[in-house]
Parts: sequence; C-alpha cells; structure tokens
Amino acid sequence: MRAFRRNRSPQVVRIIVFINLVVFGCWHLLPDKRFMAANFIVSWTHLEHGRWWVLLTAAFSHTMLFHLLINMVVLISFGRPLAQLMGTRRFLSFYLVAAVFSSFTHALTSKYLLGMPDEGAVGASGAVAGLLLLFSLAFPKEKLLFFGVIPVPAIVGALLFISLDVWGLSAQASGGGLPIGHGAHLGGAFVGIVYFVYLKYLRPKPSSHYTQSS
Repeated sequence: MRAFRRNRSPQVVRIIVFINLVVFGCWHLLPDKRFMAANFIVSWTHLEHGRWWVLLTAAFSHTMLFHLLINMVVLISFGRPLAQLMGTRRFLSFYLVAAVFSSFTHALTSKYLLGMPDEGAVGASGAVAGLLLLFSLAFPKEKLLFFGVIPVPAIVGALLFISLDVWGLSAQASGGGLPIGHGAHLGGAFVGIVYFVYLKYLRPKPSSHYTQSS
C-alpha cells in the first residue's frame, strides 16, 4: 500500500482508547442514565428523532467492561501499526468514517432487515472491524489469533470474521442469533475493504517526472 507512510507516534490510538474509557466511566458514574441512553446509543429511532450525533458517539460507548476490554485490545493491536503507517490524520479519518458508517448499517439493518427500529447498539466493534479488514488486506500473510487461540493468516481470519457476521445477521433475521451488532461489524468491514481498494488501485499515483540538475 504505497499511500502508507511512517509515523513513530501513534498517539491517536491512545486518545481513542482514553475517550472510550471516559465514556465508559460516565455510564457507571452518572446517577441519571437517561442522558447517556439518549446520546450514546445508536438506533434507527434515535436517527428518526434527529439525534444524528449518535452515529459517532455510540462508537465510543460501552456499558460492559468485557465488551470494552475486547474492543480496546483489538483496537490497540491493529490500530498502532496502521497509525504508524498511515499517519495520524489519515488514520483518524478512516477510523471515524468506519465508526459512523458501521453505526448507520446497524440502524439500517435493525430497521429494514430485523424489523426492530428501536434496537440500540453501543461499542467500537464496527470501527475496529474496519481496522481488522484494512490490516488483513494490507498484510494478508501476517498471523492472527482467531477467537484469540487459533493462529491463521490475516486474510483467512478476515474472511472467517465476515462469514460469521453474515451467518449471525441471517440468524437474527430468522428470529434467532445472539445479541451482537453483526450489521455494524459488516459496515465497518466494508469501509476497510473500500479504503484498501482505493489506496491500492484507484488513488492517483504520484508523478514520476522529475527535474535533473546539471
């Protein structure tokens, strides 16, 4: 991926983690949870009511410690090398787009596929899925631990990840499945794929012309 460049200070990843920790603290320290529920949960109903900011805020919002820890571990694992290669601005732009789009795909699938417009979601999983797919396409032979245990090539892990979410979303549409935001995961993954294709094949190449000094 020729568009990547070196940057030794992926501070942006630490800032994203810190924001997630602050929002998690707010969920558990504020006595009245109505403010958090109205502004840090994404659902189609919230969007219909004009709360478009939840597309972003929900991606920094966790109510369960285990959910927070899993997402932050994956964010740090894939975010740090990508931030080093992409640079702060490009990495942050990509992460925020993946976050917003994954929130939107959750709301969209909840409304039109599952028939549950009130179905809310929180978490960085969708944005993190974008990082996972971008990393896996950029470094397909790197090893990932699938389910945290089984070592597989990154591209294989990415395909398995997508397959599980497609299966999970289909199960939810049939009235089963687990309470997981598969629509958000697939939305974030889609952003990662599109961004990789853009950098690899569609981004204008720098000019090879140069001036030779005598």
